[in-house]
Amino acid sequence: MANRISELFGIKYPVIAGGMVWCSGWRLASAVSKAGGLGLIGAGSMHPDTLREHIVKCREACGNLPFGVNVPLMYPEIDTVMNLLADEGVKIVFTSAGSPKKWTGWLHEHGMKVAHVVSSSLFAKKCEDAGVDAVVAEGFEAGGHNGREETTTLCLIPAVRQATSLPLIAAGGIATGAAIVAVQALGAEGVQIGTRFALTQESSASEAFKKLCLNLNEGDTKLLLKKLSPTRLVNNGFMSTVVEAEDAGATVDELREILGKGKAKKGIFEGDIVNGELEIGQVASLFKGRSIEPVEAVMQELVSEYFATRNQFQ
Repeated sequence: MANRISELFGIKYPVIAGGMVWCSGWRLASAVSKAGGLGLIGAGSMHPDTLREHIVKCREACGNLPFGVNVPLMYPEIDTVMNLLADEGVKIVFTSAGSPKKWTGWLHEHGMKVAHVVSSSLFAKKCEDAGVDAVVAEGFEAGGHNGREETTTLCLIPAVRQATSLPLIAAGGIATGAAIVAVQALGAEGVQIGTRFALTQESSASEAFKKLCLNLNEGDTKLLLKKLSPTRLVNNGFMSTVVEAEDAGATVDELREILGKGKAKKGIFEGDIVNGELEIGQVASLFKGRSIEPVEAVMQELVSEYFATRNQFQ
């Protein structure tokens, strides 16, 4: 599985765990790195002091193995966070939800490799112009915040491959070894997996959230809040409130009031599966009835399926 992505980040397998809010703490990040992939700490749900604590603990757990931090560029204390990453000697940063131009050069100057998440080939080209080291192309199927283009991964990856020569990481709806083979055939060199790792034992999400997501059917998630920030939500009481409001023509301000503060924490981290905001990818239904597994077992299954699938076509 060695290629430009594994070489860029110094990892055994070109498999990156998504830096997911309320899921991707140091335990999940270090577990993925120790299993041969690249673990990311999700800074989006952490205050700076908490983020520093997770970086320190992840470094201790990983030893010499690489790990990174995912930073949404809309983060309210972005200057503080970036300086914190430099102070802590973080080597890999994945940025999202903003223009890569502002921070890529600064991060490079401080010895960090940079990947940026996009939802279109247009933004992928802008990443190349900004000088990022790799681009993550995330399709419509993904959980959490999503692109307004609503382009599926199957369509997005070949379009991005045509638009840029950068090392390309596919994301959105990827949770099996066969899916890794599929996106490689379309031009991706690595994958970023969110949902599958969000539902592991090491994820910091609540057990109630994990169990619910491991019992979803097809169609139990929906991309909503498009006027505000497109987000894939699980069908529950909160989602029903959002649907009713949008059907009634709710304004951006009205939707923002419904969303309020701490809804994702309430749902994903604290386990209020009725009134909290629950975010997960469409691919969750593929694992209906499965148990909450450790990261090592998930990675072993991914690698085994990958080689088994490739062998079918040789």
